[in-house]
Amino acid sequence: MAIATVLDAFLASYDRGHDLDGFSGARLAARLAAIAQIGITPDGGSARMGFSPQEAEAKDLVCSWMEEAGLSVRSDTVGNCFGRLPGLDGTLPLVMCGSHIDTVPAGGHFDGVLGVLLALEMVEMWKETGFVPERTYEIAIFTDEEGTRFNVGFVGSATMTGALPADELKGLSDQDGRSFPSVVKQAGLSVENFPEAQRDLSELAAFVEVHIEQGLVLEQQNLPIGIVSGICGLIGLEITLKGMASHAGSTPMNYRRDALVTAGRIVAEISALPSQFSTTAVATVGQLTVFPNGSNVIPGEVHFSVDIRDIETSSLEKLSARIVAMATEFTDRDGIELLCNRVSFAPPGAVNKQLVAKQEEIVRGLGIEPFKLPSGAGHDAMQIAPHVPTAMFFVRSKDGISHNPSEFSSLQDCAVAARALSAFLRTLLSRTNEF
Repeated sequence: MAIATVLDAFLASYDRGHDLDGFSGARLAARLAAIAQIGITPDGGSARMGFSPQEAEAKDLVCSWMEEAGLSVRSDTVGNCFGRLPGLDGTLPLVMCGSHIDTVPAGGHFDGVLGVLLALEMVEMWKETGFVPERTYEIAIFTDEEGTRFNVGFVGSATMTGALPADELKGLSDQDGRSFPSVVKQAGLSVENFPEAQRDLSELAAFVEVHIEQGLVLEQQNLPIGIVSGICGLIGLEITLKGMASHAGSTPMNYRRDALVTAGRIVAEISALPSQFSTTAVATVGQLTVFPNGSNVIPGEVHFSVDIRDIETSSLEKLSARIVAMATEFTDRDGIELLCNRVSFAPPGAVNKQLVAKQEEIVRGLGIEPFKLPSGAGHDAMQIAPHVPTAMFFVRSKDGISHNPSEFSSLQDCAVAARALSAFLRTLLSRTNEF
């Protein structure tokens, strides 16, 4: 898809009556289209992986816009970029807003980018309306949120908070066999200097991120924006079932130890378990491998993954334990050996309840019924939330599509998000606010 087509599609049905409080739909559309051109793929998607020349070019472009808007701009040793608008009282902790600008290999044009551009749009809106913040306002562009190259995400935000020691990165290699240090060096950085990017988080009063929903809920609710009630943590399990491979024709049914039949029972039961523990919990079997995988051989071994998510640690752990217990019950009954390993864990990101209450007030003031929903995907905000009061807005995603060239949010919805974000940030930037 030509970039002009992207811009035309974004502007086609836009009602300029949404250009309120200093917001410019044309400005946002033009900037989003310009970034979409960087790393554009033949099918009209985006390819700006972490530490790639395309990610760096997109950051440089946004930094130039921040400088034009009068912000002081700097980059840290991991490649995070920050634009600062000084407040009237520089002694107060600042308010940060931002997201990322990298993509998955064949991604869309809104994931992460919209949050960065709306954070910048705030400065443009405040210039138009004459608003001067009492606290300093800082825009953040975080490095390598997606993590698709080295299977480690949130590199920029996690390094800033001190949650990702550089030693954990040095031994990594990408699918082409290139080491993390060599890729970073080519990007003009040194992994040895990453620790210098860690910040004193007492300097931050609050962090706010706007992101596309990447799901269907807001569309089904017919709402342009939503308030994130929590960011799901994740437990990853790898399960192996070992039975006995044997001839499909000469082995009677009652003598079989069919690992796939038992796996099927377990997989079917997994889908019924999350609702027993939480209204926000989910569990997914996304990978399944059968051995020896012959049409006339009873499966002797099955390996599959289980992705478990929820916004509360207690229900996440309970659901994981129940899945393991249920798998044990089925395998014991069927005479199948069970091997189960926890291969990953990411704690949930808790949003600040006081900030959520303020978000509800702001959204209601726009004539929209506040709607809270959990984030099933990870975001930079979840790295910051354990240390700093954090809030997130979601913007409706067309058909719930994300990580796909068809990813789309209407300019009307982006305008609503901008007005909500501006009103919310203006309250947070008051010197009297304490969180």
